[in-house]
Amino acid sequence: MMQSCSFCGNENIKNSLVEYTYKHDGKYMIFHNVPALQCEYCGEKYFEAKVLKQIEKEFVAVQNGKKVSKKISVAVEDFDKLVA
Repeated sequence: MMQSCSFCGNENIKNSLVEYTYKHDGKYMIFHNVPALQCEYCGEKYFEAKVLKQIEKEFVAVQNGKKVSKKISVAVEDFDKLVA
């Protein structure tokens, strides 16, 4: 188990279920309830390699036609075009 957060140095790291957004070739997939270690101070998240490999595998399966439990629509805006 981790001794401390590598981002802020806090020693309070806990097991959590978190949200993870996966992006590949401009396509996104959001995963809920992903197991992770999370810093109680800054929120930095740490994932086991097997968890990330399963996320990649699921993303590929969805790209190949597997049905997902839910789809959402997301608005997208270029920030540099907002500033006059």
